[in-house]
Amino acid sequence: MAHEYIPEISTDRDGTEHVVQGWQDDFYGGKLGFWLFMFTEVLMFGAMFLVLTYYKMLHPADFVAASASLNRFLGGTNTVILLVSALTMGLSLLKMRAGDVKGAKLMIWATIILALMFLSIKAVEWTAEYNHGVFLGLDALQSGNPHSKPFGEILFFGMYFTMTGIHGFHIIIGIGLMVWLLKRINAGKVSPEHHILHWNIALYWDIVHLIWVFVFPYFYMIGAASGGTGGH
Repeated sequence: MAHEYIPEISTDRDGTEHVVQGWQDDFYGGKLGFWLFMFTEVLMFGAMFLVLTYYKMLHPADFVAASASLNRFLGGTNTVILLVSALTMGLSLLKMRAGDVKGAKLMIWATIILALMFLSIKAVEWTAEYNHGVFLGLDALQSGNPHSKPFGEILFFGMYFTMTGIHGFHIIIGIGLMVWLLKRINAGKVSPEHHILHWNIALYWDIVHLIWVFVFPYFYMIGAASGGTGGH
């Protein structure tokens, strides 16, 4: 059963009541705090991209060869899925602000389904890469391994699995946040009048899909110049 949002009231010495501004009402403060958190995410992935760029300068041919072996069709499909999920998440926020709570919930469920599709495709892709002995490049380090690869390719796949793995973990967190958001909406604690939580989760999903927009071309497309079609 839905519950109406009830603000906290404090009373001063004169007996006058005042509404206490909680986190659901502090719209600008909530946005600022979350932007600061997002900045730390950009710093983390930015540092990894700098490391990736440095090693690419040292081993350009190996990086191109390793990139050419990735499945660009699956990677491209996941890119489209995340872009559409960013649209559905944005629409959910717009519908919430417009008072269409039911429509907002439907768009959140659509985003969750798209996120699960992304993870499923990535699991298929990772399984194929693991079976070809490129998981984190560890198998390729073993002497006499038929899947032995040049050191530059080992570095590439190590960074690939690390960065896509961390990104996938962010997807899982996003799904959890959206499920929590749905529970808060059903409880009446997130509403068109009090939707800062919805706003911040939509903002989080934006950074998740934007990071992938950089991950996809860097890992999947640098090998396109080699003429390969991608995939194992």
